[in-house]
Amino acid sequence: MANAAEDKSIYYVPENGWYPVWVALGVTCLLVGAGRWLNAIKVGGEPSFIVLWAGVIILTVVLFSWFNKVIQENHAGLPNAQVKRSYVWGMSWFIFSEVMFFFAFFGALFYARVFAVSWLGGEGDKGITGDYLWPQFTPDWPVVNNPDPSRFTNPHESMASPGVGNWLSYLPFWNTLILLSSSVTVHFAHTAVKNNNRGGLKAWLGLTVALGALFLFVQGYEYHHAYQELGLTLGSGIYGSTFFILTGFHGFHVTLGTFILLMQLVRAFRGHFKPDDQFGLEAASWYWHFVDVVWVCLFIFVYVL
Repeated sequence: MANAAEDKSIYYVPENGWYPVWVALGVTCLLVGAGRWLNAIKVGGEPSFIVLWAGVIILTVVLFSWFNKVIQENHAGLPNAQVKRSYVWGMSWFIFSEVMFFFAFFGALFYARVFAVSWLGGEGDKGITGDYLWPQFTPDWPVVNNPDPSRFTNPHESMASPGVGNWLSYLPFWNTLILLSSSVTVHFAHTAVKNNNRGGLKAWLGLTVALGALFLFVQGYEYHHAYQELGLTLGSGIYGSTFFILTGFHGFHVTLGTFILLMQLVRAFRGHFKPDDQFGLEAASWYWHFVDVVWVCLFIFVYVL
């Protein structure tokens, strides 16, 4: 295997390992633990987090060890050009799967806004029953007056845009500026490493991580405002559920992306990355740009329109 880096016809195959098995075990514990926790909340019981935390710990330890192994192999020059192409394709397919993930939720939002809400208001061939069941319901989006308030609590207000003239006091607008700025800074960090500018790499990458953390802080404040002052919750009908599912999953991806970039920053301080060998940082920047594009779509279709 030592000649794998020299002979371009050889595809480097690492030694056998148990990493995939441990990852599968960690994911299983994570999903089972999350399911038990949700069921306990549903029935009003005492939730147990032992299995959930076991999954988190297993995944954290195994993924750290696995990625560390891959980095060591790369520094040893074992992966050849074909292996590096497989890294590119692997990350590309991963991002594509994430695009489909969000596409499904945007599709649900579109279906609810264009079809379901109109039918509940008695519009169209499928909305005839709405005239009898909820004659007072107005099919306007965002839905702040649910057709059956006894089942779904009506929020006091929505998070809809107050108009372009009032965006300076609108939290989602500032979060949009923060994420768009972070997309620029991570590009500068990538450009810096290509130019062998170590100082620029650390500075721009550190600023990107800070902007990601700032975005999460502002979103947390926005959620607190929505829950406490607007009365908007997951139980606020179709608007509340689609709002928190879409923005919540995006917030999870921002958290993951910020952590990934933080690890790249640690690697940068350890002297990793070269002008011709920096795929770890490049892949992280791809993921971050994807997260930014998703937020722009969220801002347009969830907040503005």
